[in-house]
Amino acid sequence: VQLVESGGGLVQPGGSLRLSCAASASIFSLNAMGWYRQAPGKQRELVATVSRGGLDYAESVKGRFTLSRDRPTNTMYLQMNNLKPEDTAVYYCAARSSPVWNYWGQGTQVTVSS
Repeated sequence: VQLVESGGGLVQPGGSLRLSCAASASIFSLNAMGWYRQAPGKQRELVATVSRGGLDYAESVKGRFTLSRDRPTNTMYLQMNNLKPEDTAVYYCAARSSPVWNYWGQGTQVTVSS
């Protein structure tokens, strides 16, 4: 499965961005999909996931970020509102067909700065 992210960019604090992740296969056939991010000098962290068990979000983004999926286009989205400087990171789309995350996108940069 190939994953291609888009939608990153520079935004001011309090602003919004929507990230997209286009998959080369049916996203509903996968065990799970999610968004990770990695800030400079920090470990990659899980931001949001969706699986047969439902949606889950990191505490730091709850109430601000929303993960959604579109079946016809095999695309996953991450709507990010009320962005903060600490949200600055490279955001990665991920998917798994096994217990491990075995598919990754190339990443898209999100910078929150005034």
